[in-house]
Amino acid sequence: MSPGALPISNLQLAGAAALILINIGLSSVLKLGLGRPLLLASLRMVVQLLLIGQVLQWLFQQQNPGLILALSLLMALIASLSAVQRTRHRFSGVYWQSFLSTTAAAALVTGVAMNGIIQVRPWSTAQYWIPLLGMVLGNILNAISLGLDTLMERMLSQRNSLECWLALGATRWEACRPIVREAIRVAMIPTINSMMVMGLVSLPGMMTGQILEGASPANAVRYQIVILFMIASATALGVTSIVALAYRQLTSQQHQLRLDRLIRTSTTSRP
Repeated sequence: MSPGALPISNLQLAGAAALILINIGLSSVLKLGLGRPLLLASLRMVVQLLLIGQVLQWLFQQQNPGLILALSLLMALIASLSAVQRTRHRFSGVYWQSFLSTTAAAALVTGVAMNGIIQVRPWSTAQYWIPLLGMVLGNILNAISLGLDTLMERMLSQRNSLECWLALGATRWEACRPIVREAIRVAMIPTINSMMVMGLVSLPGMMTGQILEGASPANAVRYQIVILFMIASATALGVTSIVALAYRQLTSQQHQLRLDRLIRTSTTSRP
């Protein structure tokens, strides 16, 4: 029997944190200007993970559906806000649309997986719900960011072509359809690429964690397959929803472009 994952002391954590000095050193030598952002990101990551570890430990003991629902909504809110913050342009209502798309896609897919596939009882078992939801939200976040950015940038760069099609009598959907498709395609590429090399190039975090805890590799693989299909479907639903809502916001029912609604951000938090 496997003894499970070996405990990691504070000293060992400090040793792992020292590895970031490689990044800072390269940034300094190449004058990339990433030293301060790397330190800040590292500090935030450590603090956030240590805090969420304590919160989850307490939450797992409570098994309170209300608390789990509140935390889930908070996670979805943070993911949707982060997705929009990474784009170069914004428009009125984009944050609400991002929250709606993120929450609906994540809740639907995670709910189906929990109740229909893994069949966890009760559904509010935090040990399953929170990690699965978190992985789904993280991938939806990236897809929405890519999809929105691609849609808005393409509409701006192809503005003359779009206006020409509309002037010739095309509907807003006929004119914007290629751009909508491209936005969704671009947003889905990272998920597809990840699935293509899974198991050959990379071993997913959850699968690795289960194996370290002593779970059977075969069972860990099955869980990971379920998760990857969850991510793929939730990503597709989320990005299709937000791109459709955004495209309608940037055109009118009279089949006119409304790119005047776009506001370019002075700074972005793109990685």
